[in-house]
Amino acid sequence: MLLCVAGPSAAQLRRMTRPKVERPDGPVWEVIRNHCTACHGIDDYAFYAQDRAAWQKLIGDKHKSGEAELSEADRNLLVDWLAAKFGPDTKPFPRTYIPPEITTFFSDPEAIRLMNRACTKCHGMDRVEKTRKAADAWRVTLIDMRERGAQLSDQELEQLVEWLARVWGTNEDK
Repeated sequence: MLLCVAGPSAAQLRRMTRPKVERPDGPVWEVIRNHCTACHGIDDYAFYAQDRAAWQKLIGDKHKSGEAELSEADRNLLVDWLAAKFGPDTKPFPRTYIPPEITTFFSDPEAIRLMNRACTKCHGMDRVEKTRKAADAWRVTLIDMRERGAQLSDQELEQLVEWLARVWGTNEDK
């Protein structure tokens, strides 16, 4: 008898590491809701770090057929928000990270040692201890911290995600 065990696909793993963009309020949200979210989510914006001209070009290139027809005022409002929120001084979310499967898990002392090595160079442990997130949200945070200079291998990152979600997690799966 042949037994096959299927794990998550690469596409499923990528979805697990998507950024979570905070939705804007007011007129910008109305423009996004009315013209953008029928085809894609706002999380896609986090993959870019561009100036106003590049955002304008991207929107123009991607929407040539008129399916997301924007008035000039709406386009300016959207482009201004994108350039402010995801401008050239921001760090785009990495597109290529796929979490590796981990087979060993951190004990409390191992996790604390790693966090002291990788995290407390920039902020205190109290910042971590006050936060509650599901595993996917911890992964997004740790990938961002690694992009900002935290020294974490892929395996350490995933072990820390598992530990943080277990110790300072939520009951949510996202």
